[in-house]
Amino acid sequence: MFEIAVWCLIVTAVLAYVNHRFVGLPTTIGVMTIALAISVALIGLDHLGWSAPRRYEMAMMASVDFPAMLMRGMLALLLFAGGLRVDLGRLNLYRWPIGALAVFGTVVTAVLVGTALWKLLPMVHLALPLAYCLVFGALISPTDAVAVAGILKSAGVPKKLESIIAGESLFNDGVGVVLFALALSMINTGELPSVREGLWLLLREGGGGIVLGLLLGNLLYGMLKDVMSYQVEVLLTLATVLGGYGLADEIGFSGPLAMVVVGIVVGTRSRAQELSAQTRDHLARFWVLMDGLLNTVLFVLIGLEVVRVNFSVGIFVAALLTIAITLAARAISVAAPLTLLRKALDLPPGSWRLLTWAGLRGGVSVALALSLPAGPEREVVLALTYCVAVFSILVQGLTIGRLARSVVGTSPQPPSETPNSQPAP
Repeated sequence: MFEIAVWCLIVTAVLAYVNHRFVGLPTTIGVMTIALAISVALIGLDHLGWSAPRRYEMAMMASVDFPAMLMRGMLALLLFAGGLRVDLGRLNLYRWPIGALAVFGTVVTAVLVGTALWKLLPMVHLALPLAYCLVFGALISPTDAVAVAGILKSAGVPKKLESIIAGESLFNDGVGVVLFALALSMINTGELPSVREGLWLLLREGGGGIVLGLLLGNLLYGMLKDVMSYQVEVLLTLATVLGGYGLADEIGFSGPLAMVVVGIVVGTRSRAQELSAQTRDHLARFWVLMDGLLNTVLFVLIGLEVVRVNFSVGIFVAALLTIAITLAARAISVAAPLTLLRKALDLPPGSWRLLTWAGLRGGVSVALALSLPAGPEREVVLALTYCVAVFSILVQGLTIGRLARSVVGTSPQPPSETPNSQPAP
């Protein structure tokens, strides 16, 4: 494990330097683009007869349990860091659109994508069983909080819409994981889960995750008030996040939701000046640094994992269809709640377009696809997931700022990647 961590850090550091020195893209997008280019080059060399470099990279990536690393480690830290930055006042102000998008939007997107793929994939001579189509719909439906947070920093999105987009992305991971578990049970049992079963699972995991997050968040905050030691404060937050995520997973609650709530509780109460300025500064600097490092490592791994995906001409054609279906489903699921709430929230007329394009997919979707049982269907789902994720990060991520300016007339904001530029929790 130590060797794997060292290898990941070395590769990430080198790619970050290359991007900063020669490419100039936002760090997360830049390192993923370079890693992706390296992987594609090795795949090309493999087809030309020089297969040793690709085999070496595949061996290295096989030693990295990407689903476990992300879902049982990195995601907890990243979601807690994201929750620290959330303004509870703004979150409460936009609770209805955030709730509608996180629950209604995620469910509608999953169903629309799954059924559309089941009906339309045979048109491009690539059929998938209904269960696998619904699994794909479930894993691709939640927007990725990690990807969204990294892009919104420099996209120039208005604060009102940024709060809605960020809030949705933080909370819909829990809904997406529940839908994924339900769809996966169809593969294992061959039976369609009942509505009652789905609602109970959503209530148990989602509600339980929120309650656990409130308990842990207030417990952590109480301990932070009693210490004035940087090392102890950091240890307390790390122990609560990693231990709390493991506890949630053990008792069947949503770990992602729990960690978001812990971050919101600690961040909100500390901003109310209930913690000392020194403690707030220490926590802000540490978690901004942790968030940036883990984000960068994650996007490098996404780019390098592509060597394990089997692509073909048919897959690329199916991927174009899948991207179009995913965007259409996202637009439908976003337009409905925003149409009802636009006047009450005084949102700009083109808000649904911006929220549709801001629905980025990333590491969570790839990790869930990699966790599927081995088989030809898994390879198809993984390849389609990769194509959608790469398209959303590279194409949507790099153009969201331009769309924001055209829709609501905002000005671009310079990227902020130093600890001093981030708000204290």
